Amino acid sequence: MSKQPVRVAIVNDYEIVVAGTAAVLAPFAERVRVVELDSRQPVVSDVDVVLYDSFGQVQGSDVDVDALLDHGTARVVIFSWNTDADLVRRSVAAGAGGYVSKGVDAEQLVDAIERIHAGEVVTPAGAGQPDGDAFGRWPGEEHGLSARESEVLGLICQGLSNEEITRRAWIGMNTVKTHIRNLYRKIGVESRTQAVLWGTEQGFKPDRSRTLRP
Repeated sequence: MSKQPVRVAIVNDYEIVVAGTAAVLAPFAERVRVVELDSRQPVVSDVDVVLYDSFGQVQGSDVDVDALLDHGTARVVIFSWNTDADLVRRSVAAGAGGYVSKGVDAEQLVDAIERIHAGEVVTPAGAGQPDGDAFGRWPGEEHGLSARESEVLGLICQGLSNEEITRRAWIGMNTVKTHIRNLYRKIGVESRTQAVLWGTEQGFKPDRSRTLRP
């Protein structure tokens, strides 16, 4: 009898982020089958793993694992650029079944999902921030924004202050200010208000959608 693929729901507030991760996993459908994509919607399918993309989301002990599962038996996998050891520890303590760095490639992510589904608690091998933006997609990508610049702009469009962004994105204040300067230059604005107006027109407001796959 052949092994059944792990059934996965991908969760993030931005539809483009969810779809981008699903596209990366698509070639591995015999091992990991994406059955639901959710943006600001609860998971309704019977799945084995909920893949929680941390782009623009609360992290660590602020992640409401019970709400993600709605009392189901799936395991939650945090998928993030942030691999700070304390953040990883807080996430697992909050109930996450594993924590995977976005510095991995698609096959490594599939391997981690399978191991976590089998009961192993998988966490990053080392701390630090992965370099590059190789994995998935994000709003503003076509305008030359990096994933982290895009995340900061998304949080600005959600009304967060710089101090709140440091806590949400787990990055320092100087890094936040650097990302803001860079993204202002790339999108051609000079103020926070202009950045919000631009971001609103370019899809930086969180989406609300659900896609179910047979």
